[in-house]
Amino acid sequence: MPRGDGTGSAGRGPGTGRGLGQGGGRGRMGGSGLGIGGECVCPNCGHKTTHQAGTPCYKVKCPKCGSPMTR
Repeated sequence: MPRGDGTGSAGRGPGTGRGLGQGGGRGRMGGSGLGIGGECVCPNCGHKTTHQAGTPCYKVKCPKCGSPMTR
């Protein structure tokens, strides 16, 4: 508002967007995938195994204690 009386422009120039461009998104389904490689770790006993691509760690049972593993 140039004069402070409410007769200014509608504010549609540069710098008035919502800041949603140029990446920053996390991808499909939350994007929390950690990629290939790495290890699955048992939260109960600490045993580690190599992560197998295509199988989420939470679906793998620990060979030592039987708990579901985590990444």
